[in-house]
Amino acid sequence: MRPVQQGIKILYYANKSEEPFVEIVTVKQQNKRRPSVCSSADSESDDLLPVLIDHSQILNEHHLEQLMNHIPARTQGYSWKLVYSTAQHGTSLTTLYRQMRELDRPVLMVIKDTDNQVFGAFSSDPFKVSSYCYGTGETFLYSFSPEFQIFRWSGENSYFVRGFLDSLQMGGGGGPFGLWLDSDLYRGSSYSCSTFCNRPLSLHHDFTVRDLEVWTFV
Repeated sequence: MRPVQQGIKILYYANKSEEPFVEIVTVKQQNKRRPSVCSSADSESDDLLPVLIDHSQILNEHHLEQLMNHIPARTQGYSWKLVYSTAQHGTSLTTLYRQMRELDRPVLMVIKDTDNQVFGAFSSDPFKVSSYCYGTGETFLYSFSPEFQIFRWSGENSYFVRGFLDSLQMGGGGGPFGLWLDSDLYRGSSYSCSTFCNRPLSLHHDFTVRDLEVWTFV
């Protein structure tokens, strides 16, 4: 007997009142994750990297390995889809909000500044203009400058995210923001804040954006 082709499933049906028959079904292959470059067939699932549906100007394998182990469990195992990119959509906070208008799932912001530092934030909610702060304790800030660090919710306050037409703010508490971006997504700043008890995410408090991307999980 010849072996069954990969992706093909054979189902056998038998019923007392009917003649038995065989149905051949093509099985759609799941491809939510791909093995890392260094992993083997026997590697544990932790060695698997998420599949990027779109090309990233910023993320490399090292970034993915670190981030995938710290995003909430409900987002792990899914492919990453690019929702917004300054390289593709231009430098506009308004456009960023527009790209997420129909989105109802968490997002990951990735920034590379002109000092080639990579940092950003995970938001439990897509970015939007709002008259109030939104988000949950899943929201966090992170930085690869110089080594990977993650800054989770401190429980001090709930100033996770607030979007204005002229700026996007993450973290706060009576002082500077953990992450702040202007309306052109060109200038930003990062200070220690009560929400995340973070250190500044880049080398300097004030930075200039080189590339910015926002990803979601599908």
